[in-house]
Amino acid sequence: MTCLRLIALVAVFTLLASAEDQNYSFSSLVGSRSGTPYRIEGDERVTGVRVWSQSNFISAIQLRYGYIWAERAGLHRGTEQEFLLFDDEAIVQISGKYLQNIHSLVFVTSRGRSLMVMGDPSGESFNMYPEHEQAELRFLSGTYQTYLTGISAHWAEFHESSNEDTM
Repeated sequence: MTCLRLIALVAVFTLLASAEDQNYSFSSLVGSRSGTPYRIEGDERVTGVRVWSQSNFISAIQLRYGYIWAERAGLHRGTEQEFLLFDDEAIVQISGKYLQNIHSLVFVTSRGRSLMVMGDPSGESFNMYPEHEQAELRFLSGTYQTYLTGISAHWAEFHESSNEDTM
C-alpha cells in the first residue's frame, strides 16, 4: 500500500515538474487518506460527473471524458447523481466537507451551474479551484475504503483544437 502511494506521489510530482509553465496546479488531498488509492483520468475534456452517496457519506465518484465514462473510484452503492456539462462548460471549483470520509461534494462549472451531493453537513470544509484563470478540472485522485476517504483535484488548460491538454 505504501509503495502504491509513493508511486502516485512520484507521478504527481513528475507531472508538476513537466507542466510547471503550462498552467497546471493541484488542490491538496483532503480526508483521512486511508484505503486504496485512485486516479480518475482521461484524454478528452471532462464532460460529466457521477457521484454515489450512502449513509451521509460519498461512496463513489466517476468522471466522463468526451462520451466515455472513466473507471469509477469507490464502491457502487447508495443514491447516484449524474451531472452532464454543456459543450463549452468546464468544472472550475470543487468544495465540500470531510472528516475521516468525504461527507459532501459540490462541483461548480464555468457557467455557474452546480451539482451538490449532500451527506452529513458536519466536518471540515474544503474549497478547491485552479490557480490559473484558464485552467479547469482535468483529473481527480485520492483514496477510498467503504466510502471515499480522500480527494484531490488536478487542474490544467484544455485546448479543444488539438484534443490535448497542456500536461
